[in-house]
Amino acid sequence: MRPHVDQRQAQVLALVRARGSVRVADLARELGVSPVTLRRDIEAMAARGEIHRMHGVISRVETGRPGGVSAERASAPVAASIAGPAGGPAGSASAEGLVVGMVVPTTEYYYADVVRGAREVVEAHGARLTVGLTRYLPGEDRTQADRLLSTGADGLLLTPNWDAGSPGPGEGAWAVELPVPTVLVERWAPPGHPAAALDRVASDHAHGAATAVQHLVERGHRRIALASRATPTTPRLRAGYEAAVAALGLEPAPPWPEAGPGPLSDADLFARMLDYLCEAVTAGGVSAALIHSDTDAIMLIPRLQARGVRVPEDLAVITYDDEVAGLADVPLSAVAPAKREVGARAAGLLLDRLTAKGDGGGPRQHVELLPRLTIRS
Repeated sequence: MRPHVDQRQAQVLALVRARGSVRVADLARELGVSPVTLRRDIEAMAARGEIHRMHGVISRVETGRPGGVSAERASAPVAASIAGPAGGPAGSASAEGLVVGMVVPTTEYYYADVVRGAREVVEAHGARLTVGLTRYLPGEDRTQADRLLSTGADGLLLTPNWDAGSPGPGEGAWAVELPVPTVLVERWAPPGHPAAALDRVASDHAHGAATAVQHLVERGHRRIALASRATPTTPRLRAGYEAAVAALGLEPAPPWPEAGPGPLSDADLFARMLDYLCEAVTAGGVSAALIHSDTDAIMLIPRLQARGVRVPEDLAVITYDDEVAGLADVPLSAVAPAKREVGARAAGLLLDRLTAKGDGGGPRQHVELLPRLTIRS
């Protein structure tokens, strides 16, 4: 019988502590598990700060060893951006011993850097980060928040499962009722919603979309499309895209197809995006597109070309997220949200709240960080 996940992770931790470092492939063979299973364990353990993860190797966490790199040194460039002169959160007492809970959908893809930035700042100030994952399951955000509080979290970094990136009617009020300081991460709430009174740190996705449109206009394009599945990022992307199209006096692209009566499979959603872009180019006069996300863009391009739409000759492409855009066979230009800095700023703001005296750290803050466009072709 294979060991339970907790037992397996305990074995991994014991072996890494005993040996200092170990190759992932060797460890998978030794434990008799698949590399995929072991990578999931390693991801979870690294997010909890139990091990260090490198290319194909994991190692034990060590601080203060001669010749080693402590958490404070490793995170200094990010941590310094929110630290006061004494190394702690600006104008506050020590954060030593505090526990920061972080509820995120995943520690993969986009959120890997968000969690990394938060962890670096939290550990640099003597606190500890614990993570709860929701996998976008309904109600799991509140369940994970309650779990982290029950295990001693002093404050929360919270990314709720709001489909549109902001709460719908009657949704999300529970986040304001949490008994500890809470900072929203990559989420926002409209004025008048109770959650609008919370601190928040997020990427300005609308600005990122507008930046992409402006660049494409500078390259001579006048009819530009936005292709994006429905994600929490999409509403802000579309708002920025539409604002830029209007401000620059561009010709409108064909409208994005309306959603059907029922939920669509991933394959159907992908096919709809492909059909939309083909039709937009061949019949709608579109010559450029902002595609969210990188992975969809990389999969779309060969299929577009198979249907006679050449990239970039017929359709110039900029992707959004910049997680893997540079790894395409022809590297793609992309808009990159400042994911790691979002996590770092959110953690710094929460530590300020937790360690502040008097008025609790001053007025609440809504911080938006501007994404950056990287041109690769």
